[in-house]
Amino acid sequence: MKIGLFGAGNVGGALGTSWVKAGHEVFFGVQNPKAKDTLDLVARCGPNAKAGTLKEAAAFGDIIVIALPWTAAYESLPKIDLGSKVVIDCSNPTGTLPEGVHSGVEALKRLAPGAKFAKAFNITGAANMAHPVYPDGALAMFFCADDKDAKRTAETLIKATGFEAFDLGSLANVRLMEAQAQLWVSLAYKGGLGPDFGFRLVKR
Repeated sequence: MKIGLFGAGNVGGALGTSWVKAGHEVFFGVQNPKAKDTLDLVARCGPNAKAGTLKEAAAFGDIIVIALPWTAAYESLPKIDLGSKVVIDCSNPTGTLPEGVHSGVEALKRLAPGAKFAKAFNITGAANMAHPVYPDGALAMFFCADDKDAKRTAETLIKATGFEAFDLGSLANVRLMEAQAQLWVSLAYKGGLGPDFGFRLVKR
């Protein structure tokens, strides 16, 4: 896949690195493509990675992944044409959502109504994006979407990072994932667990 990845921070860097290792091409879209951290990331990833602006990343990618802070994503999307591409939102909203919407992805979708949105990679921290397999097994990663292509793409990219993928249904269930993200943050930074833990699903 050719992935236009918005963001090259902790989450974007971890995901992009995993996808390059899995054989995908990644274009990191950032504010300053010449920043040292971005150049170092691209160099570590090798020839299947490059960096440029958000618009350049959007033009490059058959698939778009949003790994920006939610506010930055919300402010940037009106300036970018995503067409009918699959867009995977990894962000979590902070503060008050726009009136009439119930989740962060719903607000972003209004800004790019032709795109096929999925939600994934928002329920845990960046360290787990880089290393999702624990001694007891792979961590769970939920995903949801209304569009079949978006679901299939999200599942493929989840498995490429090493998570165990679980379909959570339609975008109406994004609120459950965003609440789970809040739970993870609370346990990690208020509950004293730190970032090196994650959620797994086990069955009898």
